[in-house]
Amino acid sequence: MSRVFNFNAGPATLPAEVLEEVRNDLLDWRGCGMSVMEMSHRAEPFATIAHEAEADLRSLLGVSDDYHVLFLQGGATAQFAAIPMNLLGKDAHTDYVVTGGWSAKAADECGKYAHVGIAAQPQGKIYTHIPARDTWTLDEHAAYLYYCANETVHGVEFQYTPEGIKCPLVADFSSCFLSRSVDVNRFGLLYAGAQKNAGIAGLTVVIVRKDLCGHAQPITPRVLDYQVMATAGSMLNTPPTFAWYVSGRVFKWLLNNGGLAAIGARNARKSKQLYDYLDSQDFYTNPIAAADRSRMNVVFTLADKTLDKAFLDGAKAAGMVGLKGHRSVGGMRASLYNALPEGAVATLVSYMQEFVRTRG
Repeated sequence: MSRVFNFNAGPATLPAEVLEEVRNDLLDWRGCGMSVMEMSHRAEPFATIAHEAEADLRSLLGVSDDYHVLFLQGGATAQFAAIPMNLLGKDAHTDYVVTGGWSAKAADECGKYAHVGIAAQPQGKIYTHIPARDTWTLDEHAAYLYYCANETVHGVEFQYTPEGIKCPLVADFSSCFLSRSVDVNRFGLLYAGAQKNAGIAGLTVVIVRKDLCGHAQPITPRVLDYQVMATAGSMLNTPPTFAWYVSGRVFKWLLNNGGLAAIGARNARKSKQLYDYLDSQDFYTNPIAAADRSRMNVVFTLADKTLDKAFLDGAKAAGMVGLKGHRSVGGMRASLYNALPEGAVATLVSYMQEFVRTRG
């Protein structure tokens, strides 16, 4: 079977080595006579899987004992509600930096539980840049400041961790999780859906400072209460065992391939190759401010929109899928997640050059 270059934004491409390991474990995990999908989450075999996954993730990110690492269900979207339910305490104010569709959705959801202050948002909600840090309006009484580290749909990414924030910093890392080094100690909480860089759909990782737990609002469902889930080892109910296992294999793959420093350097090379080509011609256009361009999700449009279908059809014929932009913005999007090889970007650039030659 010939595998395609998978540029989908998520669920996304997985390392071939991980897929092979999963295939080999599928019928019999380490001689226990059953698949991970069949074993009890209360049994010793799965306890080993869970422990190894958490230990490896802590090693990758340098997560200290001051933080809980939770493996939860509900997708990243469930955290839009869980965060205010857990972190508001006695405060009724929050600050949100809105730089794209996902942070906008998070702010809307938070509005059900608290006053939401929009600390920063591009004028006209045109999500092509991140407002300069010195223009943000912060509420001194805010329970936390929230932002989305990488906007998957719009292709905008924070290249820095915001400074001078007095309240806990909360961030959605879903589409840039484990794509480069990050100082977890700068955050009160960060979270990510696994299906971009860390595994398959069905699992959400939450890394939360322990002192922020235990103050959930009375209305908080137990499965969204961080302290309850931490006390239960993320197993208050049956967790997404297979997704947890796959993420553990991805963590091992990252550790065995140089960790986050190495994968960060590779991701920088991949995105630079594509952006360099986009900047070198005028048939394709990337609308994002250069300083805020995502390394994970490169968006671009064709000069002639009537050629979009031909572009996508040709790409598929050349072994590349998942390049269609999100339905809300159109155009194209190439997601360059960790497991996408550098050769995939070279193939894409070559195809784009040939498309211009023949159709431009």
